[in-house]
Amino acid sequence: MDSKLTTHVLDLSKGLPAKGMKIELWAIAEQGDHSFIKEVCTNKDGRVDVPLLQGDDLKPGEYELVFYVGEYFNDGANDPNIRPFLNKVPLRFGIRSNEEHYHVPLLVAPGGYSTYRGS
Repeated sequence: MDSKLTTHVLDLSKGLPAKGMKIELWAIAEQGDHSFIKEVCTNKDGRVDVPLLQGDDLKPGEYELVFYVGEYFNDGANDPNIRPFLNKVPLRFGIRSNEEHYHVPLLVAPGGYSTYRGS
């Protein structure tokens, strides 16, 4: 099995992949310190073009994906002075093994979201 961390985002309000959503990946130390790893953007399929982590870069530990759903849903079409209900959606999760595929999907709408460990 190819060890990697991947994600994708589906916009439930449109029934389509969430194209153009900014996502940040952070490592979380045992003391709670955050270390920025990378920023990516979803493609037309709501996925990122390459795995977030793979191979030797995928290490056991705690991580956080931050999805910029407020920017995605507000993309200039709405009043920029109105704060969206969901702004940044942080998903904190653990990686136990560097020999597995971890997939973290986000299903999102303006008023809520859901996630699970995918395959």
